Amino acid sequence: MARAMDTVRWRQRLDELRTVHDVPAVSLAVLAGGQVTALASGVLNRDTGVEATTDSLFQIGSVTKMYTATLAMRLVEQGLVTVDTPVVEVLPEFRLADPEATRRVTLRQLMCHTSGIDGDHFHDSGRGDDCVAKYVETCAGLEQIHPPGATVSYCNTGFVILGRIVERLTGLVWDQALAQHLAAPLGLTHTWTLPEDVLRFRAAMGHLPPASGGPVRPASLWSLPRAVGPAGLICATASDVVGFARMHLGEGCAPDGTRVLSAATVREMQRPQVRMSHPHGSCNARGLGWELFDWGGRRVFGHEGDTIGQAATLRVVPDADVVVAVLSNSDGSSALHREVVTDLLAELCDLTVPALLEPPAETPPLDPDRYVGVYERAGKRIELSARGGQLWLHAGPTGALADLGLPAYDFPLTALGEDLLVGRPPDFNRWMCYHLDRRPDGAVYLHDGSRATPKVA
Repeated sequence: MARAMDTVRWRQRLDELRTVHDVPAVSLAVLAGGQVTALASGVLNRDTGVEATTDSLFQIGSVTKMYTATLAMRLVEQGLVTVDTPVVEVLPEFRLADPEATRRVTLRQLMCHTSGIDGDHFHDSGRGDDCVAKYVETCAGLEQIHPPGATVSYCNTGFVILGRIVERLTGLVWDQALAQHLAAPLGLTHTWTLPEDVLRFRAAMGHLPPASGGPVRPASLWSLPRAVGPAGLICATASDVVGFARMHLGEGCAPDGTRVLSAATVREMQRPQVRMSHPHGSCNARGLGWELFDWGGRRVFGHEGDTIGQAATLRVVPDADVVVAVLSNSDGSSALHREVVTDLLAELCDLTVPALLEPPAETPPLDPDRYVGVYERAGKRIELSARGGQLWLHAGPTGALADLGLPAYDFPLTALGEDLLVGRPPDFNRWMCYHLDRRPDGAVYLHDGSRATPKVA
């Protein structure tokens, strides 16, 4: 049984961490010992000074994907589809640039990020109820990063397509399906997607660092387009996020006993479906939506979310019945989230979060020419070049991500081993890992965190 949370200490700790990491607001909810405890600290918007409270809504970014995956698995339970059904059988209008990929991509591949579809297609198809359907139509021009099932590459696009499948089989737009089939039965009264609903509550504004430097300021844009909702547009309180995860911890039932998923489906979603390509990725494996971790032999699952100046972290420790949800409204929140999760899990259930990757004092020699080239996917272009015997990485956003004003960066890389590289971008507080995946067919992928970027030149 997990120990109780020291709320007095954690209230002070949140205040301290916000100051250290320049995060305007943080909202924390914890399930331990069968009880949910919620705390909030800071302001939702530095321009207005509105106080963050435990009933304030934050954008949870890609944690949304788990809600969409859950909706899809309800359809599987109803016998309307299987995880191995090709998408085109449900959506006959579905097209990709590659006809073979169009024919082969399945729901399982969408949920496990193995479809190979270029994943950062942030197309704005309007605010109407048909926006997700229109978005899927625009996928007809998307190239494959890799053949379906060949490797893992994080794919926002795939979850929008999955959301369209939910719409087709429920007869509801995705937002309505979320409200009727998840939020209502789980009693999630502070889980919303549309701004006209969110604005009925206190709502966080994202914050980004200004180009001139200095403390983070409110972003010029509140949200990504409605069309990408199934991949990352839920707004919720930390307590509601814990309430959603509690259903996956409690074998598919709401606290009042209402069954949302079968216990067998819950277990299947947490079963490793695909292993990550290298040991320093964002997780050890992926389930049906879930990120899966092995921390010292103990099983943990969860998800992260990052959107325009807002961030979310969800971690579930099944053997201790512990859930932690951290939400914040700054682009630079990752270090704060990590400290909160690391300290809380040690305090509540003696779980040690593995240390972040850092290069040793002595590293193996690196042949820059082995890596030089251009690697590109939708939304990002990476160039590896040799300068004075040192390997350098230059990366910048393209397309819709460039329009958001995201910065480019340039920094040297160090070898940890053959085809495993690390580097620390300017102003980053942690090392980033890059893995060269050389496939038998001659294709080369640079795994940049959880995304695979193909070599194009």
